[in-house]
Amino acid sequence: MVGRNALLLGFLHVILVIIQYAESSYPYPDGTGNRDLSIKASHFLRSNGVPPINALAALTGRRSRIHHVTDYGADPTGRSDSTDALEQAIVDAFTSPVDGHLNEGVPNLGGSEVHLDGGTYMISRPLRLSDISGGNIMIHGGSLRASDDFSGNGHLIELRSSSSSPLYEYITLKELMLDSNFRGGGIAIINSIRTTVDNCYISHFTTTGISIQDGHETYIRNSFIGQHINIGGDDREKDFSGIGINITGNDNAVTDVVIFSASIGVMVQGQANMLTGIHCYNKATALGGTGIYIRAPGLTQTRVVNCYLDFTGIVAEDPVQLHVTGSFFLGNAFILLKSVKGVASGVNIVDNMFAGDYTGVPIVQLDQSNAPFKTVDQVVIDRNNVRGMVLRSTVARGSLWKNGTTWTLDFSKVLLFPNLIPHVHYALHAGSASSFPRHILRSVSRNRVTVQTDVVVSATVHVSVDQTTVGGHI
Repeated sequence: MVGRNALLLGFLHVILVIIQYAESSYPYPDGTGNRDLSIKASHFLRSNGVPPINALAALTGRRSRIHHVTDYGADPTGRSDSTDALEQAIVDAFTSPVDGHLNEGVPNLGGSEVHLDGGTYMISRPLRLSDISGGNIMIHGGSLRASDDFSGNGHLIELRSSSSSPLYEYITLKELMLDSNFRGGGIAIINSIRTTVDNCYISHFTTTGISIQDGHETYIRNSFIGQHINIGGDDREKDFSGIGINITGNDNAVTDVVIFSASIGVMVQGQANMLTGIHCYNKATALGGTGIYIRAPGLTQTRVVNCYLDFTGIVAEDPVQLHVTGSFFLGNAFILLKSVKGVASGVNIVDNMFAGDYTGVPIVQLDQSNAPFKTVDQVVIDRNNVRGMVLRSTVARGSLWKNGTTWTLDFSKVLLFPNLIPHVHYALHAGSASSFPRHILRSVSRNRVTVQTDVVVSATVHVSVDQTTVGGHI
């Protein structure tokens, strides 16, 4: 009986400790909750000699890797400036216990977190990560809004350091809503490696939603970005400005992202970048917008896969190794190859869908206002299906029946590059002719193919042409 009573008292003691810990788990604005918690903890230590759960938490809390910004005095209502409090939480996160190292010189901070506690916080200057090197840190779970006096050329969150070598690795920005208040941009990731932006909503920027400069392997996924919040058909569309995502670097990936308003949806100015599952309806081409602008002339090395270009298209300058496939272009959206020095090499535009309004817009176009394309090498535009637009390809086939000696097939309305047919295959089917005529490929000029026979014959000529060249020059 004595043992049973002791066990029952111990069980009630645990319940009481848990209840009293829960009473003060969230601090009161005046700090009384934390004071009461300390009083209760000291009482139990004196009376029982056994440290309760809440006392252990108080003893170890200062070494915790979870930093709640409300504990630093940040105002979750967004009425007062929380910049200082948020900055201090970030500094403390970077001084968390070290658990080994990541890249050379970058300490592993063991999953340290800056938790926004679901609040909305007003800030008056960019939140810059500490100049102390660190990695394996997450900032998540709330909203940031720029104040009316926020710098117009800054970003709400900036991974920026004065060092020339990367200070930050494996930084995660997750489940954030960023309102730039038409004062600058959303996120700047500069010279950082292995950064993730996940499930973020970025709006009201004037410069860039997300800016990536240098660094390596920034992954942006499952996010929504737009200057003006809308779902299409906005009366302000002609005035949309800024860039949704600006990538100036290599080996980055953007996956499952919506750009719903900006002059340019995604700007790529680097190599080996991957764009997958992006829906761009940021600004219609007819209003001066571009969905994806690839400005890496001479060495592009970019893949655009399974994207949705909604009334806005793709521009690529002097593309060298560009792959566009499995994508849907709606509303006369097209791909423009823009000549800078007249180079197009290693370009694959295959297996896409195009839909338009039957006004004669070609699916792929050339801009040769700066210089004509002179070096065309391994460019393949084929197997695209078209409805309401004009097919353009580097491969074409045609047949012509005629009773005569000359057959001319004109491919100029299909082939992309003017006056370029390096490869021709043809066959002449003479039908019921008593003797087989001699025939010859007479000329290939202005994307027209002419076949002749030595005698009049009723025949069908089948021709296949291909503009794909290896080391070719026009």
